[in-house]
Amino acid sequence: MSLPPARLRVAVVGTGAVVSGGHLPALRAHADRTELVAAVDVDPGRLDAFRSEAGERVAGFTSTGAMLDAVRPDLVLIGTPPSLHREQTVAALEAGAWVLCEKPLCLSLAEYDEIAAAEDTSGAYASVVFQHRYGSGAARARELIRSGALGAPLVAHCQTTWYRDTAYYSVPWRGRWATEGGGPTMGHGIHQYDLLLHLLGEWEEIRGMAARLVHGTESEDVSTALVRFRDGALATVVNSVLSPDEVSRIRVDCADATVELTHLYGHTDDDWRYTPAPHVPAGRADAWRTPARSVPSSHTAQLGAVLDAYDAGVRPPGSGREARGTLEFAAALYKAAFTGRPVRAGEIVPGDPFHAAMHGGRHGWSSEERV
Repeated sequence: MSLPPARLRVAVVGTGAVVSGGHLPALRAHADRTELVAAVDVDPGRLDAFRSEAGERVAGFTSTGAMLDAVRPDLVLIGTPPSLHREQTVAALEAGAWVLCEKPLCLSLAEYDEIAAAEDTSGAYASVVFQHRYGSGAARARELIRSGALGAPLVAHCQTTWYRDTAYYSVPWRGRWATEGGGPTMGHGIHQYDLLLHLLGEWEEIRGMAARLVHGTESEDVSTALVRFRDGALATVVNSVLSPDEVSRIRVDCADATVELTHLYGHTDDDWRYTPAPHVPAGRADAWRTPARSVPSSHTAQLGAVLDAYDAGVRPPGSGREARGTLEFAAALYKAAFTGRPVRAGEIVPGDPFHAAMHGGRHGWSSEERV
């Protein structure tokens, strides 16, 4: 096998705030391993501004296809609106490039299957940006929970209670099934319940409710779920854009300790708290709180993991089964909310309407009725 290049040639597709504020700092932090060679945006003014900000000799394109043909990058970072993700990801994979794409990776399980087929054909991989998995606090919590050091997981809560006003939804693609894939279940809470799945593993059953209570959108502005995990743990999940006091929170009660994360859009080690059960010897919790090194959750941390996988020639984290599992969770929550019945892991297969679209073909609801 040939050795990887000293610096991977990277292209970005979309040059808005998430790329400038997340991906560009990550590339700078890994400047010894990456070289930004191209940027794509349909808005020439925004593209020129980004190229000036990047401070490198970055080629500019208004077409992803033209960029891929001309530049042939090793890695493509995608930060465009969600409805474009599947097409752009598949094109990059077919050009032989690895992909790191903002959430959601695509809008349905059917679209994910297209991405998986492109991976199989090309040998390249597509990861989704779930940067909250990659802080040292999250890595430490997962190690402790999965190893049994905190005792068996019993009860969990996953809360994304954020606030978005009417102006937020004036952006044409937001709040529409065809362009965003859903409401806060797909666009906001997905970070937290992805982290919950990362901590607790396979889920078995979901019961859900959702509603459009305030905003004049097609999709929901709040959803809730009750989840049974394969090991027996029970969890609640809340995804809201109606909550003035904004917080992101995960709490897992294990037999020997409670582990809790409270933050908003990113966490450090200080945002994690461990509370031992009364029977746990004094001082034991001190070891729980000490990761090997302190790393905030960030695009920088996840990009480093992707680069490590590229160098090793192995599937990167946040791709394949992991990426599909989080998308399946979203589809199952929507199906449970629309149908009013429990949904089991693995039941949404080709031919199921919720495999083709998160709304399952359901339409015609009012602001008062449940999804």
